[in-house]
Amino acid sequence: MKKIDHVAIVVNDIEESITYYTNNYDCKIIHADKTWGFLQFANIKLALVLEGKHPPHLAFEVDSVDGVRHRDGSISKYIHDPSDNAIELIEYPK
Repeated sequence: MKKIDHVAIVVNDIEESITYYTNNYDCKIIHADKTWGFLQFANIKLALVLEGKHPPHLAFEVDSVDGVRHRDGSISKYIHDPSDNAIELIEYPK
């Protein structure tokens, strides 16, 4: 069974959205910049993305994926389900 790693939603303003979620819900900031925010909740992570910078998506953690290496060391690639929803397959190398 694959583990859901995070859900990414489109927001209008990263900083404003981070403030909203951290002030109203019990979460911690993993990362924040001008185009992307990443929040850790007790049971899942939430990515806040700007339209056109990162697609809204559902991410599954996998053991291995042939994809792009990111600044945090993770490796991922996007695929699409039959309804054309973006799915990110993400690997966190040990």
